[in-house]
Amino acid sequence: MSVAIAVLLAAGFVGAILLASAIRILREYERGVVFRLGRLLGSKGPGLILLIPVIDKMVRVDLRTVTLNIPPQEVITRDNVPARVNAVAYFRVVDPVRSVVDVENFLQATSQISQTTLRSVLGKADLDTLLAERERLNEDLQKIIDEQTEPWGVKVSIVEIKDVEIPTEMQRAMARQAEAERSRRAKIINAEGEFQASERIFDAAEVISRNPAGMQLRYLQTLGDLGAGQGSTLVVPLPLDLFRATRTPPAAE
Repeated sequence: MSVAIAVLLAAGFVGAILLASAIRILREYERGVVFRLGRLLGSKGPGLILLIPVIDKMVRVDLRTVTLNIPPQEVITRDNVPARVNAVAYFRVVDPVRSVVDVENFLQATSQISQTTLRSVLGKADLDTLLAERERLNEDLQKIIDEQTEPWGVKVSIVEIKDVEIPTEMQRAMARQAEAERSRRAKIINAEGEFQASERIFDAAEVISRNPAGMQLRYLQTLGDLGAGQGSTLVVPLPLDLFRATRTPPAAE
């Protein structure tokens, strides 16, 4: 009797283990790729999944978006400037079966292809392009990486360049270049202002020259402006006729 009870207990224990190994519960964002005796059955889930113990094997696949930090890469730009660039990529699995069957480790494979593409794309760009046109470079990186990971059932949605480190000497040279550019713009703006002021003065002179009394009115206005403040020195302009050379009439013969 005791032997029968022991056998029943052992059978119940084995049955519980087999039942536990046969039941799988997958969350809403999970899928299970099931293999039966090594042959692919397909993708299952979410919810309750029943497997045949020992015969069926299941691989869980997470469908949520993964944030992949691309390690810093040493890049030589097209204009031979060394730079250290790191980026971040966002991707998710859209085909669980291909992500398991067609690639050994899709996460590692996506990371490696992202690093290679980052060095390749940024190595073809100038330093000015790398610093000023990041949006275009991000789009190029996303498109290239997504095309290469598509056969694995992985969709790369966003690639962003996070930081660009350049040598200190190059930073100083860029600062001097920016300072010279600002100085050049300031000189151009100053010259443009002088040119516009000279045009306005020329126009004003033409208007005043049309009426002889206009010059005298301008003198009086200047006197009023100079004498408006307290303790100011009043300067009285002399008529220009006083400085004109007088011609001596010819002597009578």
